[in-house]
Amino acid sequence: MLTLKNISKSYNKGSIKAVDNLDLVINSGEIFGFLGPNGAGKTTTIKMIVGLLKPDEGSIVLDGVDVWRDSLKAKSIISYVPDNPEIYDRLKGIEYLNFIADMYGVSKEERKTKIYYYSKLFNIEDVLGDIISSYSHGMKQKLVLTSALLNNPSLFILDEPMVGLDPKSSFNLKEIMRKLCDEGKTVFFSTHVLEVAEKLCDRIAIINKGKIIAHGTMEELREHAKERTSLENIFLELTEDE
Repeated sequence: MLTLKNISKSYNKGSIKAVDNLDLVINSGEIFGFLGPNGAGKTTTIKMIVGLLKPDEGSIVLDGVDVWRDSLKAKSIISYVPDNPEIYDRLKGIEYLNFIADMYGVSKEERKTKIYYYSKLFNIEDVLGDIISSYSHGMKQKLVLTSALLNNPSLFILDEPMVGLDPKSSFNLKEIMRKLCDEGKTVFFSTHVLEVAEKLCDRIAIINKGKIIAHGTMEELREHAKERTSLENIFLELTEDE
């Protein structure tokens, strides 16, 4: 379970409130969608969860581990795929995967099995011996996804992970996300592709101007909206500026 309590973050000496007193509870075994317009506070929230940005106030606890008080332990059970991954272009794909496996303490036997499985699933097994700088954007995204799955994370966080993926890889990723949840893990998923979120997520939160303006299942979101049809219509209605 992931719990965010009274989380706030400001920039520019407090003049810009990126995240404003945010409370969320994300259960184990669910895919949780985190949606919002550009600049709403999504990426800031995600970076606080994974330990890249420190909240001005509030607490973030994952499975009883405080993300900031026990950061190394928390990071050992989190995997994060950002919207624009930064990877080491001068390494070969297999070298990068082994580096990540070393960071997480994944045994040689386990990493060999997982690298083979996920690289084949994402159709990059034939390019792991190549320098990463020769990869296309989509291939780099597949490499980062493969690396993020090596440590069997308790919390799998993805920020726009479908960008650059071909249809088969997108389908396989969605299957992986559901499988992780079936194993009792948690998936925290941010996307602008609302049709995917509607079909895939067990619950959804919508953030706007740093505040959660709605959250719940699709049925619960429909109860708070006039346009009780698609998630796209609900999202547009709830985030429309007055």
